[in-house]
Amino acid sequence: MSLPDIESLRCFEAAAVNLNFRKAAAAVALSPAAFGDRIRRLEDQIGSALFERTTRRVALTRAGRRLLPEARQVIEAARRCLGVASGQPAPYELTIGTRFELGLSWLTPALGPLSRLQPHRSLHLSFGDSEDLLARVRQGRIDGAVTSIRLSTSNLHYELLHPEDYVFVGKPNVLGGHPVRRAADAAFHVLLDTLPDLPLFRYLLDSRPAGESWRWRRQEYLGTIGAVKYRVLEGVGVAVLPRYFVAKELGRRQLVEILPRSNLQTDHFRLIWRAGHPQEDELRTLAGELRQIPLS
Repeated sequence: MSLPDIESLRCFEAAAVNLNFRKAAAAVALSPAAFGDRIRRLEDQIGSALFERTTRRVALTRAGRRLLPEARQVIEAARRCLGVASGQPAPYELTIGTRFELGLSWLTPALGPLSRLQPHRSLHLSFGDSEDLLARVRQGRIDGAVTSIRLSTSNLHYELLHPEDYVFVGKPNVLGGHPVRRAADAAFHVLLDTLPDLPLFRYLLDSRPAGESWRWRRQEYLGTIGAVKYRVLEGVGVAVLPRYFVAKELGRRQLVEILPRSNLQTDHFRLIWRAGHPQEDELRTLAGELRQIPLS
């Protein structure tokens, strides 16, 4: 049985990351026809289909999901061979997932400084919500994810990056007629939040006396903190949001802090990767560099 060559495995990894053959072919500088031929030959060697393809989507098969982490280890080992032979750091790539807001406000501006620290490293970003990002980390479709979601599984490793502080906010004119000083004042206001099963308002509730009942005029769930902030600035309601995300608006008095003496619970941003990742040392190095770049 012939062994798969490195370039075919590299094409497979590109297709697994992009889930789009045309984009993956461009990423490895091949024509779509040559790229498709590489994938077909690899599937023939393995004896299993690696992708399910329809006119609308490309997805990894079970065999493809099993192969991906092994293929990455082989590719990384080949890169290390080059580095050892040349005496220079071997070039390598990492794909890091993140939420849209954090990626745009912090990680995207950090790409330049990070590139200057490690010129031989290529960093790619992938966006999604926290649950989707963790699933892709487990499946080996991305190398790591930056998120503050709490982990309940032992097959993931992580390093802490920055504390994530929260603040309860609203517009001054919204609070002028009906300030929020106690739980009963919730009846005059709309609570804006992300998701019913992972509400940000829990960071305030956890800091308040047990049994305190907050009954809102109504609640509105918007999916992302960007949408929540937009609606708060429109004057629709009040919300708990990450402090870094509304720091400018608080400084300009576009928003004001509600119940400032309540010490809201805090969390941490973490860089998370699957246990046994072949580039764990490189991911830990990246975590150390990210800790030096302030949240913005």
